[in-house]
Amino acid sequence: MDQLLVHGADLAFCVPGESYLEVLDALFDARDRFKLVNARHEAGAANMAEAYGKLTGKPGICMVTRGPGACHAAVGVHTAYQDSTPMILLVGQIARGTRDREAFQEVDYRQMFGPLAKWAAEIETTSRIPEYIARAFQVATSGRPGPVVLALPEDMLAETSDVEDAKPYVTAQAAPDAAQLSAMRELLGKAERPLMIVGGGSWTGIACKDITAFAEANGIPVACSFRRQDVVDNASENYIGDLSTSVAASLTKRVKEADLLLVVGARLGEITTQTYRVIASPTPKPKLVHVYPDPDEIGRVYVPDLAIVASSSEFAAGAKALKPLDGAKWKAWREAARKDHLDSIKIPAVGFPLDMGKAISDLAAALPKDFVVTIDAGNFSGWAHRFIRYARPCRQLGPTSGAMGYSVPAAVAASIMNPERTVVSFVGDGGFLMSGQEIGTAMQHGGRPIVLLFNNRMYGTIRMHQERDFPERVSGTDLVNPDFVGFAKSFGCHAERVEKTADFMPAFERALKSGKPAVIELMTDPEQVSSRTTITALRAAKRP
Repeated sequence: MDQLLVHGADLAFCVPGESYLEVLDALFDARDRFKLVNARHEAGAANMAEAYGKLTGKPGICMVTRGPGACHAAVGVHTAYQDSTPMILLVGQIARGTRDREAFQEVDYRQMFGPLAKWAAEIETTSRIPEYIARAFQVATSGRPGPVVLALPEDMLAETSDVEDAKPYVTAQAAPDAAQLSAMRELLGKAERPLMIVGGGSWTGIACKDITAFAEANGIPVACSFRRQDVVDNASENYIGDLSTSVAASLTKRVKEADLLLVVGARLGEITTQTYRVIASPTPKPKLVHVYPDPDEIGRVYVPDLAIVASSSEFAAGAKALKPLDGAKWKAWREAARKDHLDSIKIPAVGFPLDMGKAISDLAAALPKDFVVTIDAGNFSGWAHRFIRYARPCRQLGPTSGAMGYSVPAAVAASIMNPERTVVSFVGDGGFLMSGQEIGTAMQHGGRPIVLLFNNRMYGTIRMHQERDFPERVSGTDLVNPDFVGFAKSFGCHAERVEKTADFMPAFERALKSGKPAVIELMTDPEQVSSRTTITALRAAKRP
């Protein structure tokens, strides 16, 4: 506990367990300096810690017990790894003398979390606690940020040792040198259809302003990778959309037509590249400049023409300081891409009683500048991606890992961190039933998130894929749901059900004024399977 305070930690999320009672006891003495939030499920606690890491850039702390607790928390570790989020998971462990006997809840966490974490270790000697905790913070935040897992044997925690504190950690990040920036500028100057893609983790508010300024000064169109729409001001004339699961066809076409891709912070993963089809591998057709903090990631799938090992923040600062190029020769390219984007976010005409395009557009217009939107996995997320405009200090938090059950815990964490901030969770009926009980955590600890629960009585994304590949052969995707409004009210939350477009914003305003966690159940038509298509259209496309 002393070492967590040394490194500036002030909040942790947990489900308590007997395997780390000494830590819980130490937290009692530090309760004036350190807040402990006890979640309802370890997956919820881990997702809360991951959201904290995204919002602050500091490692989110999660504490769970051995065996089942650690297994439940693994989903949050996986999300933190794929999303490049700093996080530290502390796992209570069996006593050292009982190892290798399949003791009660015994698991080797170094093996279990080896592929899921940047570093997984076990503190076997009490005197080395400062060393391990310092390294955990350092590893979680340096280079490509990510999760660290430390197992804490219960008998080790009960011992004492006379040892000095560690020094507060200092994040290590690479920066581009002048020659690399000059080479990037030269390649950019030779292009006729350049396109910048930004994404990944560790973007600070200053870095977001710097990269936007660089794009605007040079007239470069810029797109965001999956669920990173808050990196560049969406109101900028240079912003041309997001490469998400509901990507506009016009943006996909632009990526294919570009003759130079400047990729900053993004891995160029499966979603961003549409299963690696939009950009050819291993040698892309356009020139590729790849800026990324981890040298092992550069060239992993795509061989760049110029590799720059640097954090997004350091690169953005260096790029902003360069003399701008004359972007006149690609001005028409940028303007056309911007027009394509504006056309793609126009509200389509639909005949459903609850028009989600109109409802979410109205919501976007009413949100304050510093809102937080958390997004779960599912087709309903397309409305949050398509119709909400992002720009720092607002934040978009969503798992690029595609994990269901993320949005509600993430919203709870964001609201507990700052109860006065407007926090809106987008979640489907399937995802809510995985973690919706965390609204009880919000009630207990003073959070006030507003949960928009999209109820179409099915696993919508999988249903969409079924109808696309095997039309009218529905299997395993229907849901029979409980009374969500009654469920939320049983926790003491504000709750309403909305069935018509005109009723949405008044319900949202009442939820906001309630001063409590709120759930607004949105009764969406199953036919409206995503923000861009319908079940009928999918079936028609498959017919000969």
